[in-house]
Amino acid sequence: MQKIEAIIQPGKLDAVKEALIEAGIEGITILEARGHGRQKGHTEFYRGREYAVDLLPKIKLETVVSDELAEKAVNAIIGAAQTGSIGDGKIFITRVDDAIRIRNEDRGENAL
Repeated sequence: MQKIEAIIQPGKLDAVKEALIEAGIEGITILEARGHGRQKGHTEFYRGREYAVDLLPKIKLETVVSDELAEKAVNAIIGAAQTGSIGDGKIFITRVDDAIRIRNEDRGENAL
């Protein structure tokens, strides 16, 4: 099993959710987040005054999938979230040793 964490633009959430559902991914967790990458935010003007917006709104999406579905999930996220512009986001993939469904104590991929 692999855990896929993706940081995406808030406006891409619906497209990414639909792409993941089409890819066969059943469970996702969405968190509202703020952050920045290499660009370190941007500068805006309000009433003639310049100020820095260094923590931009983002969406953090998490899912744990079987090894067979991992690449399909990653490609679905990239396909739906990519604009080619700075700030499209990042995907992190880590190994998951076990998962347990609390309700009935199913373990491993049965718990996904």
